[in-house]
Amino acid sequence: MRSQLASLNVAALGRVGVLFGGRSGEREISLMSGNGVLDALRHKGVDAHGFDTGLRCPTELAKEKFDRIFISLHGRFGEDGTIQGLLELLNLPYTGSGVLASALAIDKIATKQIWLSNGLSTPEFEELTAASDWNAVVRHLGLPLIVKPAHEGSSLGLTKVKSVDELPAAYQLAAGLDKKVIAETCIVGDELTCPLVGQGDTAEALPVIKIIPPQANYDFHNKYFSDETQYLCPTGLAPEVNAQVQDLALAAYKALGCRTWGRADVMLDQKTGKPYLLEMNTSPGMTSHSLVPMAAKAAGVSYADLVLWLLSQTLQSKEAVTT
Repeated sequence: MRSQLASLNVAALGRVGVLFGGRSGEREISLMSGNGVLDALRHKGVDAHGFDTGLRCPTELAKEKFDRIFISLHGRFGEDGTIQGLLELLNLPYTGSGVLASALAIDKIATKQIWLSNGLSTPEFEELTAASDWNAVVRHLGLPLIVKPAHEGSSLGLTKVKSVDELPAAYQLAAGLDKKVIAETCIVGDELTCPLVGQGDTAEALPVIKIIPPQANYDFHNKYFSDETQYLCPTGLAPEVNAQVQDLALAAYKALGCRTWGRADVMLDQKTGKPYLLEMNTSPGMTSHSLVPMAAKAAGVSYADLVLWLLSQTLQSKEAVTT
């Protein structure tokens, strides 16, 4: 990464649009990420301009005469393949995964099906509906279990269910945010995350981060606004465990066809020591509490250099923008 940046001609990046805000439940976080990215790019001498897709029609992008796009949108209408498809129609190179990988990764059920078909470990799950037999769900997945919207991030609409009586309310909460609701076995143990960068055979895993939230509750507040959540990088785990998590995360990233960057969330079962994939983020946060910048820093790469490197990858994507 550092060697690529050393030979980068910043002027070649041209006029850059940073997409942030949007219309998803993660709008507030996207604004924080996007403004951080915008400041970093300008600090590096890039001609960067913010574009809030929640306030402006995305079709106005054509009028801006951007040469490339840094996507700092999170959740639906930004991380799900929709904005990626528009950018491809406009022939605008952009950061992050393409249409297919973005659409797959935002759908937790589709993601799990692909991982399982590739022999990758992920908690048992099933899709819930209003007609689901709650007792049968518990027999299948056990207790506690996790109920969440299939297309939301940042723990929005997530409930840790400890008894069968709590399932209907948990389903209603998730269904209020998404037509598709997933329940999965709750893996008890260390909560880990592993950022990834690159594409195909050149993709690599950054250092693993161990997350220790207050009361073991890594909810929206504790992810972005609490100073009580602890992040350990290095994790304090055995080197072979870190390597196992990195290998699993990298395989998950490749199985979905991700490119440029992403972040795999993983649980390490405290009883068996086995890591389980939870989900893949294809447009990770870039706030002061975000995990990709934290892992990059541990690898010796600053926030501003990380942002510039991510954008620089669009220089090679013009001819491969539809892959």
